[in-house]
Amino acid sequence: MAFVELKNLNKFYPISGSEDFQALKDVNLSLDKGELVSIVGESGSGKSTLMNLLGGLDSQFSGEITIDGQNMSTFKEKDFVNYHKEKIGFVFQSFNLVSHLSVLDNVTLAMTLSNVDKKTRVARAREVLKQLGLDDQYKKKPSQLSGGQKQRVAIARALVNDPDIIIADEPTGALDSQTTDQVLDIIQDIAKTGKLVIMVTHSEKVAARSTRVVTIDDGKIIGDIRQGEIALHENLLEIQQKSKSKNLTFFAAIRLALLNMKEKLARNILIALGGSIGIMSIIVMLSLGEGVNDYLTETMNANVNPLVSEVRMPIVMETNNSENADSSMMIMTPAGAEIPAGSAPSGPPAGVTQSDPFGEEDLEQLRNIPHVAEVNLAYSSLTIGSDNVIYEGEKYAFMNFGTTSGMTDSNILYGAFPDEGEILITEGVANQMAGTAEEALGKEVTVDVTIDGESLEKNYVISGIYSAGQAIGAFESVYMSAESFETLTAENNLEVEPNVIYLVSDDPENTQAIKDEVAALGYRGSSADALASTFTQMLDIFTYILSGVAGISLFVSAIMILTVLYISVVERTQEIGVIKAIGGRKKDIRRIFVSESFLIGLFSGILGVGIAYLITVVGNIVVENLFDTAILNMTPAFAVFGIVTSVIISMVAGLMPAQKAAGLDPVEALRHD
Repeated sequence: MAFVELKNLNKFYPISGSEDFQALKDVNLSLDKGELVSIVGESGSGKSTLMNLLGGLDSQFSGEITIDGQNMSTFKEKDFVNYHKEKIGFVFQSFNLVSHLSVLDNVTLAMTLSNVDKKTRVARAREVLKQLGLDDQYKKKPSQLSGGQKQRVAIARALVNDPDIIIADEPTGALDSQTTDQVLDIIQDIAKTGKLVIMVTHSEKVAARSTRVVTIDDGKIIGDIRQGEIALHENLLEIQQKSKSKNLTFFAAIRLALLNMKEKLARNILIALGGSIGIMSIIVMLSLGEGVNDYLTETMNANVNPLVSEVRMPIVMETNNSENADSSMMIMTPAGAEIPAGSAPSGPPAGVTQSDPFGEEDLEQLRNIPHVAEVNLAYSSLTIGSDNVIYEGEKYAFMNFGTTSGMTDSNILYGAFPDEGEILITEGVANQMAGTAEEALGKEVTVDVTIDGESLEKNYVISGIYSAGQAIGAFESVYMSAESFETLTAENNLEVEPNVIYLVSDDPENTQAIKDEVAALGYRGSSADALASTFTQMLDIFTYILSGVAGISLFVSAIMILTVLYISVVERTQEIGVIKAIGGRKKDIRRIFVSESFLIGLFSGILGVGIAYLITVVGNIVVENLFDTAILNMTPAFAVFGIVTSVIISMVAGLMPAQKAAGLDPVEALRHD
């Protein structure tokens, strides 16, 4: 049985509607190894169609094509891939070398697709190039070679996987007379190794060097002339270490993508720079939000004990059903129950805000919160225009009054915490009184404060000056010890229940968990915590909005990457055809283009992170010089997020061009100029 058998082979091309053009008509042909066959005919006779079918580039036909006993009509994509890798090699008239690859890389391309290790493929390619007289040219690019050298590189690429069949399409069509003879000598030598060599040609000179000439006209074989035999030399151009074909690896695809990107370096740098702008913008916005949050947290922590959580009763809600009806009041308990106004204690006068007192049930519930080591009772009220420190006949207003339970001494500027008969005042009040805060220490003043609706006055000595810092919710304040407060209320026959509780945690790391549990039970935290939470939420919204606006540039960069990769597909159409002809799978081609988009995304992300880092460093230097604080905090998580986001967006943008490249018809791709 012949190595290649064609039986009743027909090929139809659809023209329009139900009409078809028949390019091949009942072709019957048998070909064996060791033959050098020329297929000749006029343009349009069907010889190129026959070549494409024999080469497995076109799989749509009727009849039979049998290669080494295997019927091509039963081939699946995997079978065609293996056929191109193991059985057949192509030599094209226009060489079809990949311009951005070196001679060595062009020759090893087929082995790269077959996942042959680097050492083996380089050794084998150098061996073939040496036998073809190109051993000293392997580092050059195709543009640096003559026509004859290019064709010899194409022949080396066809031979390197040691195929059984070589198909040469007009192998001397682009060569001068002298170079033509050299190439034909090489082709004859290839046939002498026992391979089946098929040349498609118009040239009588080429046909004369063949052992067999098959003439085709109007899709039919009209002539088959044998012109002699070739003496076989088994060792000539023998390829050592022929390996079982595998598939292109991800890292090999990355390398091919890098080589192509290097060829278009300036364009790819601009693409990466464009993509990096969006990544940089988002990271800077996130860093700004994180930095401001950190600043708020640090400021708050500097003014409170990190072990202490402040707890207040739920807010009292007032309702007014009609203009003439009495105002009614409903108090929301932690459990959500409503207490009628009649059973609630009378509230303070207008301008005074104070929390409701805690009951025993509330205290027990708070004591049972996990990680609470201690429960301290305290009192606090907030007034507007009614409370004053009186010194030498002058009144100095303050808004916040309370006991020192739960406070930290980290912000005491001068003096110490108050004992019985002493008070602690904030720096602003002290400055108004004495010109400087330190001079206010030890002075006796009268405190006029409204407690439970009653205005109380008593003389106290200033023991310390407290800095409220720049924390949210910081007001001019006066504090006294719990013992002093009990004495004050007892002297005025008042029974005032504690309206603030300070829960002390067993570890600073558990403080936030305690605060979360307090909120879950329906109680309130400190006003500073509430304001900080509100401000943080607003800041988060602001950050997300700005990040979203910055993210528009990511969408633009994705469109840019998609467009550039589509252009790349058009530019490399012929290269894609070559890859398919030498055994590249659709998956391999997709992988190469997706690898390019991955690398673009990776470079964009790294560049964006680098620019963002530079902006945060410079920005913090400027802000620290102006405000003595840093507000840009770029975390490693933001950097990773930026790079990953850039890679994902780029790869998604590259999927459509990659799919288009993988779906190209190899015959049409090879014809592309």
